[in-house]
Amino acid sequence: MSSGTNKRELAKMQADGDGPAVILIQPQMGENIGACARAMLNCGLTDLRIVSPRDGWPNEKAVSASAGATLVLDRVRVFDSTEAAIADLHKVFSTAARVRDLVKPVVTPREAANEMRGHWSAGRKVGLMFGPERTGLVNDDITLSDTLISVPLNPGFSSLNLGQAVLLIAYEWWMTGVEAEDRYLHTGASEPATKSELQNLFDHLEGELEQSGFYTHPDKRPSMIRNVRNTLQRCGMTEQEVRTFHGVIAALTGRKKQRNKEEG
Repeated sequence: MSSGTNKRELAKMQADGDGPAVILIQPQMGENIGACARAMLNCGLTDLRIVSPRDGWPNEKAVSASAGATLVLDRVRVFDSTEAAIADLHKVFSTAARVRDLVKPVVTPREAANEMRGHWSAGRKVGLMFGPERTGLVNDDITLSDTLISVPLNPGFSSLNLGQAVLLIAYEWWMTGVEAEDRYLHTGASEPATKSELQNLFDHLEGELEQSGFYTHPDKRPSMIRNVRNTLQRCGMTEQEVRTFHGVIAALTGRKKQRNKEEG
């Protein structure tokens, strides 16, 4: 999916429930469930499953905290046990800060996302399991998962709230399916200047500099021209910026010529 995902593609993706299911085990606060729903929809996930929510379901506080992610909340499924919540899944990844007495493969969120994408592409249903806010997942739940996700954060302070944890991993999943540019120039309503437009600007500027006597040493003229061109080239100018720069040059040289005419 490209970074230019259109509304029709997004609607289809949401209708199909594309991506891993998110399973919240005994979440305590409706606000946290809403924050998770918001994080999920940010990253195109819509399959939210809740196991034994402390305050029951539905929960108005979840709705208000979801920032409009009702597409997720309207489809929530509630289960009485972890086993029932993951019954239809082929692979389950779980998050845990500390694991004792269990042998499990442990991956980073980025690696987990790559592995989940591989399973999903092969037609296998995948789930992401998160524990209660205060305690995290217990070993009985972790045992039901295939792989653990460990987030490499500051060892002196690695605490994440539930919504943050869901967003962090869901974002890595999302990024495995988009072609996002790492860097680009936002040009607003103007297009980037063409090489021809830049060349016209160079000619205009260099002609005026020549007339003003800027090039005092003929032997240095080529290197000075290259430096000026390189400076302007680095700016990544838009069509509008080139036109503005032409106007600046014309205004400056026009005033000088007018002064010279008056003095003459």
